Amino acid sequence: MQETIDLIAHRELRNLRRYTRETGQPTTIGQLDLDPMTNVQSIEIDEEHITVQYNKQTKRRYNANEITHKEWVYKYNDDAEFVDAVRRVIELSRKHMYDLPQNLSCPPGCAECCSGYEPFVNRGDVQRIADHLGMTYDEAMAEYVVARESADGFVVGWLRKVDEEGARSEEAEHKCVFLMGSRSGRHYCGIYEARPSDCREFTPVGCEDVDWSLPRHGQYKTGKPFAPKRRRSAKS
Repeated sequence: MQETIDLIAHRELRNLRRYTRETGQPTTIGQLDLDPMTNVQSIEIDEEHITVQYNKQTKRRYNANEITHKEWVYKYNDDAEFVDAVRRVIELSRKHMYDLPQNLSCPPGCAECCSGYEPFVNRGDVQRIADHLGMTYDEAMAEYVVARESADGFVVGWLRKVDEEGARSEEAEHKCVFLMGSRSGRHYCGIYEARPSDCREFTPVGCEDVDWSLPRHGQYKTGKPFAPKRRRSAKS
């Protein structure tokens, strides 16, 4: 690598000297960045310029991170070779514009999102769940929500998780308290009609948290809905 950099430096030094002779403007090799473009983070193209961000570096400190990257900007619209390359990118984009993503709908019974995320709930969500289960708002909060109010007061917490035995859990990978079914492919939401807004607004398009082993066709009948555990009455 060092030999390659030295060769680049010699080549660019010749280019600088030629530029100085032709324009009379002084140039120095020290003003050139000779590091190769090894790790590209982003490419932005507009009508005239291409901007490439590359070689990102992160310095981690106790209380903050220092993130730097290099940026190359080039006015390509006067460069016939570059214009042709951008044209090919545009044509490829047009060609693939109507390609559909792999996941347009959830495979029946997948529920990977119900095991990896905690849907946030607002007061309306909690009240809807409480009404659906025949409970009071406070009972639903205490039983099924991990209370954590947001700064604006809109979110009041997230749905509780349980382990395979049904015991309460704080682990993100455990399943939602309302998830029913014995295994992947047989899961379903036990309160689907009253599910929180986070769940209602979720779209599977482009979702990567999918059980890809499941078939994409067919349906199955869900089982009984979620029902609150009966509270034993106190003995007199």
